[in-house]
Amino acid sequence: MLDVCLLGTAGMMPLPYRWLTSLMTRYNGSSLLIDCGEGTQIAIREKGWSAKPIDLICFTHYHADHISGLPGLLLTMGNAERKEPLTMAGPKGLERVVNALRTIAPELPFEIRFVEFGQPTEHFVEQGYHITAFRVNHNVPCYGYTIEIPRAGQFQVDKAQHLGIPKNCWSRLQKGEILTLDGKTYTPDMVLGEPRKGIKLTYCTDTRPTPAITENAENADLLIIEGMYAEKEKAAKARQYKHMTFYEAAQIASDAKVSEMWLTHFSPSLVHGEDYMDEVRSIFPGAKLGKDGKTVELDFQ
Repeated sequence: MLDVCLLGTAGMMPLPYRWLTSLMTRYNGSSLLIDCGEGTQIAIREKGWSAKPIDLICFTHYHADHISGLPGLLLTMGNAERKEPLTMAGPKGLERVVNALRTIAPELPFEIRFVEFGQPTEHFVEQGYHITAFRVNHNVPCYGYTIEIPRAGQFQVDKAQHLGIPKNCWSRLQKGEILTLDGKTYTPDMVLGEPRKGIKLTYCTDTRPTPAITENAENADLLIIEGMYAEKEKAAKARQYKHMTFYEAAQIASDAKVSEMWLTHFSPSLVHGEDYMDEVRSIFPGAKLGKDGKTVELDFQ
């Protein structure tokens, strides 16, 4: 099960009812954060979740509304007596940007490890999260993220019995371990069926529509995507500043055949976003308007 919480939905500046865009997930005791705008740690507190178990922070890009909340969050994590290393991932320049922000948070009781992207697509694994970072089309280097939780095949009791594998080894093989016992080596593929469908979440903000989003979000359980503008007269502005409209986001969701889409990263000028959703749902029926604190549990089928 993957817990997903949209902590904030504002783009550019926070509002009294919207924190800046940030996403948090929880899986198997480990938390992941994508972006950390001003107010992110307050949004975490309002949700009743904890910053201490955050093991990975991914950044889409380094505009202030996506990273300016980092120093305060790091201090909070340090004051919570976190000792385990923290991994940060993002476009090239991440370590330089973070070290500059840490001028006001210089002493932390944990190590920070950096993963910087140089290729259009990057893959890495952290704390059970299988992550694909993919380049999108903004006016600075910017990446979207697909997070997958794979699911192994079902344990085949008859195969294990036929091979004479001791029962006290079964659970370890099911967890993916390779075991050697009495000179014999047992591997998970000997007793597991075909891999089953896992969980897939794609998150993307600050971009024009691009095939990379559709490709990486294909068949996702949930797509969380930027809808900066809803008003039709602002379509030109979206193109100029390399953002997206509600309707462009909905078309991507439809093309990618995702199960559900949440819109986020709203312009400060947007009010009454729900007024535009009938047309959005005519393009993609599974569209929902994101709001601060919106949460879902994504389960294995």
